[in-house]
Amino acid sequence: MRAKVRIESMVEADIGAVVDMDSPTYFRESQLRDELRRPWSHMWVAREAGSASSNLVGFLALWHVVDELHVLNLVTRTDRRRTGIGRGLMEAALAFARDKRVKQVLLEVRRSNAAAIALYRKVGFHATRVRAAYYADDEDAVEMTLRLDPNTGEVVLREDEAG
Repeated sequence: MRAKVRIESMVEADIGAVVDMDSPTYFRESQLRDELRRPWSHMWVAREAGSASSNLVGFLALWHVVDELHVLNLVTRTDRRRTGIGRGLMEAALAFARDKRVKQVLLEVRRSNAAAIALYRKVGFHATRVRAAYYADDEDAVEMTLRLDPNTGEVVLREDEAG
């Protein structure tokens, strides 16, 4: 079942709902405010279609620097997971990347987060390396990359380089 959502740029009024949705919280309210002011930072929210404007079900934060995007955080509200919201947010990010002629998209994901890793692979990411004890709780991160052809914007498929 694919959720019907609207994906919009995040505004300051969304900060409380984003913090409430993200558990454990990756961003604090003050950090989200800072991110909204950075010209290289881009954040989108997913709202249930036809619902009140405050009914957020997803969030994506990334940095755009020169010809790269770095995905900082992707969150789907717990009760709406596995309904296509995360994929919809990633597709919006990839459309943005194509529009800006980005050559690669990078991210780190917890090694134990099999659902997220599967989602990233479905949209074209591949594992490039494992970053040992990357997170504060010493869990490893899998670094993943998606390359885009600079002329066509198409995903350049590659095999995993790390396991």
